[in-house]
Amino acid sequence: MESALDYHTARALLEWQIELGVTETIGDAPVDRYALPDTAPKPKKLQSAKPAPEKSPEADPVEVAQQAAKGAGSLAELRAVMEAFDLCDLKRGARQLVFADGNPAARVMIIGEAPGRDEDREGRPFVGRAGQLLDKMLAAIDLNRAETVYITNVLPWRPPQNRDPKPEEIGMMKPFLERHVALAKPDVLVLMGNISCQAVLGKRGITRLRGNWDQAMNLPVIPMFHPAYLLRQPQMKRQAWADLLELKAKLKGI
Repeated sequence: MESALDYHTARALLEWQIELGVTETIGDAPVDRYALPDTAPKPKKLQSAKPAPEKSPEADPVEVAQQAAKGAGSLAELRAVMEAFDLCDLKRGARQLVFADGNPAARVMIIGEAPGRDEDREGRPFVGRAGQLLDKMLAAIDLNRAETVYITNVLPWRPPQNRDPKPEEIGMMKPFLERHVALAKPDVLVLMGNISCQAVLGKRGITRLRGNWDQAMNLPVIPMFHPAYLLRQPQMKRQAWADLLELKAKLKGI
């Protein structure tokens, strides 16, 4: 067995080879390069340690709303889950949630359409000119929002430029409205405007529906003109007065 070269001898041999023009070194055994494959082997694919996670399907806003509303055991809890609901785009453009106003124990519950500019600013439904007219209408049949009326809207956030709510917006917020009614337990529902009728009754056409009693959410329901509509069409106040008298008579009979 040959002994290994010492450091100085090995270094001298390497320097001598460099002077002779050696630029690379090869193994001791000869290589038949004609026997090599024509193509280089393909590199093996690197396998990731963990497979990429699958994208979860987008949550159904209606199902999320139903579960959230179902879990609310009080009006305070309902308000909290509505404020935490982030699947309605209207929330991003509104200043605040407009939940309700009036007496939650009242026999009459009024459901409006959606907040306007004044409601969005103050955080209460039916304020401004429309709200002032509503207060006068209620006072005419001995009702008021402080004691005998509870008020809310189909949508708790203001639509941009006060546009009509979209069907999908109404659909995703309806579970909260249904839970709101169930927790408040009024004797009568008053639907003011087309959007309210669409959400609760599944019908539109307020001029045809107004003044006619219906049934929804296990309660008697009467559609009425929205006060904002009466401000634009004051000639319709006579029909609105007749509807108020219908409401007054109903309350006496139940």
